Amino acid sequence: MQGLWRNTIGWCVCLLMGTMVPGLAVAAGLLTPANSNLPQLEIKEHHVNVVIEDGYAITEVDQTFANPHDQELEAIYTFPVPAKASVGEFTYWIDGKPVTGEVMRKQQARALYEQQKSQGRRTALTEQDEYRSFDSRVYPVLPNDTVRIRLVYIQPVHAELGIGRYVYPLEEGGVDEERMAFFTYQEHVQEAFSFKLTMRSSYPIDQFLMPAHPQAQVQRASDQEWQVSFANSAGAAAFADAEDHTQGQLPESMTTATPTNGSAFTLDKDIVAYWRHQPGLPGAVDMVTYRPEDSDRGTFMLTLTPGDDLGEISQGRDWTFVLDLSGSMAGKYHSLAEGVRKGLGKLQPGDRFRMVLFNDQARELTSGYVAVNDANVRHYLQLLESTQPDGGTNLFAGLKTAYNGLDADRPSAVILVTDGVANVGVVAKKAFLQLLEQHDIRLFTFVMGNSANRPLLEGMAKVSNGFAMNISNSDDISGRLVQAADQLRHEAYRDISLSISGTKSGFKVRDMSPAQIGSLYRGQQLIVFGHYWGDGPAKLDIQGKVSGREVHYRSDLKFPATDTRTPELERLWAYAAIEDIQNRMDYLGHDSDSEDAIVGLAVEHGLVTPYTSMVVVEEQVFEQQGIVRNNKARVERERNARENRAVAPVQDNRQDSAQPAFSGKRAYPRSSGGSTGPVMILLLLGVILLRRQTRRHAVGN
Repeated sequence: MQGLWRNTIGWCVCLLMGTMVPGLAVAAGLLTPANSNLPQLEIKEHHVNVVIEDGYAITEVDQTFANPHDQELEAIYTFPVPAKASVGEFTYWIDGKPVTGEVMRKQQARALYEQQKSQGRRTALTEQDEYRSFDSRVYPVLPNDTVRIRLVYIQPVHAELGIGRYVYPLEEGGVDEERMAFFTYQEHVQEAFSFKLTMRSSYPIDQFLMPAHPQAQVQRASDQEWQVSFANSAGAAAFADAEDHTQGQLPESMTTATPTNGSAFTLDKDIVAYWRHQPGLPGAVDMVTYRPEDSDRGTFMLTLTPGDDLGEISQGRDWTFVLDLSGSMAGKYHSLAEGVRKGLGKLQPGDRFRMVLFNDQARELTSGYVAVNDANVRHYLQLLESTQPDGGTNLFAGLKTAYNGLDADRPSAVILVTDGVANVGVVAKKAFLQLLEQHDIRLFTFVMGNSANRPLLEGMAKVSNGFAMNISNSDDISGRLVQAADQLRHEAYRDISLSISGTKSGFKVRDMSPAQIGSLYRGQQLIVFGHYWGDGPAKLDIQGKVSGREVHYRSDLKFPATDTRTPELERLWAYAAIEDIQNRMDYLGHDSDSEDAIVGLAVEHGLVTPYTSMVVVEEQVFEQQGIVRNNKARVERERNARENRAVAPVQDNRQDSAQPAFSGKRAYPRSSGGSTGPVMILLLLGVILLRRQTRRHAVGN
């Protein structure tokens, strides 16, 4: 089992390190003066507390900044948007007291912030900058004074092939030149830094790994409760003091962070944590619910982990390399070209390859497919290496050229090398989705970096029944590689649908999300949110196809009349519902009714979205403005629930123990021995598009 973690694919790791150009990784999640002519503020303290439970993670970031200047200023706090995360709490300390923000329509929140600022009152505003970052403005930051901010976000967490993964993003992606020119980042925490991750799992965990932070201390209270932590000296003291006041119930061995050397800590790389479930666990159906005592409606999160019944695929392919020649690739391009060289060396006899290059326009380097032999590989690699990157990123032109040249008589793979930020030619998401549908392409997206256009890349993967995998520079690259290669070499579940029916009169289930499930690959979990009315036993029915044959699974469920353990489920459901609405708008076009629906969900559940923001004002201003403190109440309810769960035994959420829905054990990584072909460069290239014929040449359908 150590193979997933330590299996080394030497050329792959070396190539990845070659793409990590020093100077491109810039720390994010920092506070800077709105007036860029001033020096940056100092970060005095930075504390991160993460709680991961079955299916979701809650991240709390508490930062204290110092203004060393002799003038009052407005400051901007910014950090990358984590994958599928939404801010649910933004707290700003006013006169030494924490004040939690409320969510309203974006324009209204900005107007209130500017009004309070013009009156010299303390105020703060959190907005979402498209897919790139959450930006918060704080006013005023007084001369030689400090500012304290707490931000909390929630996101779903999946386990693939028995491996869970969490990322705390700190690296700015470096693709937005205007933003990089504006912000000057202070990367060093001057005094106290600490990071703590607590895992509570209903299934036993046998190992944790933090590949980019070997100084982290990993403690196991039991197979189901783990903690990972590290800190500098001052941060360890602050961390332990906080533990004494808030979580003294934990074992003593789990309440001390490992100090790093020195008093400062540099925020220059993502913090990535992995955990591995014990081998031999069964496929299972799990469910977590939330239903207050005074509500007739409950919320549920259903997690399906199929057994390992997907067959392995062995079939030759054509390979098309689509390489980004834009100026943003300078410094990376020749390293990626070397990756293509290594990948071509892994192709099987009978395979063919072609190369498409794009910047402002697209052109084909090989003039069609050529046989894999030493002469062809040497010739086209020489042409490739003599090319210099410049210009914009016409991603659409590159993909269209690649698709137009596919051979309908052979299964084909298209490997796209790009940062995923299209800025020339066709850039509308809808056009990319339609292109994929026209060519019946399965898209496997490897999203590189914190500034990549995840909504575009993940949207293409979803509409094509592929999958998306996010990649950080701090990942265990060879481990992620084994996961991806394993999934691509096996069949997949297609056209998945599920229904839930109760046995009591009046029971019903509505509002399930995702609205369309599509495909599921080997080792993937399926997480579905929804609402229910009534209570008692129910039947779950799951249908799908594997290689054209029908598959059918069933499970018993039990919905409680009251369950107050996990109020965070309401936010998770709302985020999933908002994502469904946004995906529909991306495809059908923007409409005011859909935007209003997103705003309504976000305001009710306290979520920052592209259409809503979170504003902090003094408590009396909330009252004067007639703003009901719904989010404040929700935050308090969630905090109380987390404190109660922290001291309670880990709950068993499995629903199908008596009569398992899936036969056999769940899927785990298989040996990475043997040739995986150019799949071994996928994690470096950013995106893979795998085209398969749906009938005569079907692979995994």
